[in-house]
Amino acid sequence: MQINIRTSEFNKQVVQELTRRMKLNHENVISRIALTYSINSQIKLDLVKDLKDSKGKEYKEDILLGKYRDFYVALICQHYQIPKTDKDIPKYIKMHVDHGLEIINKLFDNNKNYTGLDFLIDNVDRGISAIEEADTISGMIKNSRQDISKGSHNGEIVINVGETKSGEQILLRLNNTTIHNNQHIAVAGNSGTGKTQFALSILKQISGESKGAVNFIYLDFKGLKKEDETKLKSFFSSTNAKFVNAPDVPFPLHPMSFIDNVNAKTRAMGINKFVEIITKYASLGKVQEQTLKDATRQAFDEMKSGNYPTFEDIYNHVQNIEGGKRSRLHEYMTTMTELQPFSYEVDPKETFLNKNYYLSLSGDMPDSIRLTSTFLLINYIYNVFMNMNNAPVENEVQSMRYVLLIDEAHTVFKEKKSQEILERMLREIRSKGVSVILVSQGIAEFNQPSFDFSSMCETAFLLEIKDKTNIKSMLKFLGLGDKDIKPLARSMEQIEPGLAITNMKEFKKLDSFPISQFYKL
Repeated sequence: MQINIRTSEFNKQVVQELTRRMKLNHENVISRIALTYSINSQIKLDLVKDLKDSKGKEYKEDILLGKYRDFYVALICQHYQIPKTDKDIPKYIKMHVDHGLEIINKLFDNNKNYTGLDFLIDNVDRGISAIEEADTISGMIKNSRQDISKGSHNGEIVINVGETKSGEQILLRLNNTTIHNNQHIAVAGNSGTGKTQFALSILKQISGESKGAVNFIYLDFKGLKKEDETKLKSFFSSTNAKFVNAPDVPFPLHPMSFIDNVNAKTRAMGINKFVEIITKYASLGKVQEQTLKDATRQAFDEMKSGNYPTFEDIYNHVQNIEGGKRSRLHEYMTTMTELQPFSYEVDPKETFLNKNYYLSLSGDMPDSIRLTSTFLLINYIYNVFMNMNNAPVENEVQSMRYVLLIDEAHTVFKEKKSQEILERMLREIRSKGVSVILVSQGIAEFNQPSFDFSSMCETAFLLEIKDKTNIKSMLKFLGLGDKDIKPLARSMEQIEPGLAITNMKEFKKLDSFPISQFYKL
């Protein structure tokens, strides 16, 4: 089947004009661009209504498609779900060339200062982004079989975050939408400044204000020492929170239970995401990534009645594929199955999200296991809530369901893939009634080159930090402008442990105040 076409009479002049405007050497290049640009618009054309005349620029197959003929034909076949032998493929190609030329020409006509270089940069960048997003661990995976319910609190949650110098309470109206766009909070302060007690105070009050309807998980990356565990018993008791010291006690989560294990397409997407998280934090190569993907698929194929495989099940398939070879993947799977940070004896319809947990991730765990476990957990939280309906807003109050508090948050800021999933969570999960609280020792960790995490946290509290002279970073953390430089500098000169300044709208910005502490409640 030869694919020789002629553009419409109108597009004969368009081909010449666009070739000149985009500084292309040959007129076949703009038609190739037009063909793919049209298909990328996702518009399906009609062979009767949209087929134009053939009185314009003539293209022979080898000139228009060159050595990439099979790729262009594949694009058409995929777009229209037709076989590569379909006799109308030349007509589809002609229609999309004409359509692409017309919409590109219109784009330039409507933007007189828009250059050919602008067009190429925009679309090459968009294409690269699409490729990256197709291989990212950050997106939500649909799960049509999810059967998890999560209660909510529909009333206003008011938190005492501290007191004025005259002893009056400073109240944060966390979910009042007339004051705050989201319920995310950023806290920065050195060790010993009271930030942990402040974080515990916030969780205790949210739990109390909601009468236990809003649950939480406290992720502790540094690991809790025995003496610290004793000190926190009153917190565990007053919030009815269960302390889990992983891996000594496995966390009640099956990390693969976010996957739809019935629908083939969404199951494949879920497996890909699961594998990508492990690949990232176990530092696996492409061959080992594919091995893990094949092994995970095989393990799922063996499951019956909607059950999920364990890491040990997957490990057995990895050994079969690798033939007993000792690889990085082999070492990772060996350690994961030995430590078993997760409990697999969990009903998929049950979820830890309906209870309160303090999860201590021991620093003695290998980083690959600790970080993998962390992001499998964060991914589960994100994916489950994103598959729920939005939490309603009634009387200008956002209903609340859950709080994810990440202590030592700089641990998750380090890697680009970590940033992607956290950025997406901060942006999307607020509509689900979820508050994310990020607690870190400094402000530099929040302001990453690719993304400013503090900008996604409506409310920020700045305690004493090491670099109190870095005014610009502190302004950015608090979301303030240059006019606030002098008052910020004065406040930070006087800051000491137990004090903070904030950008919350219910209190005068940049005035320092004693923060609420759990042990004082």
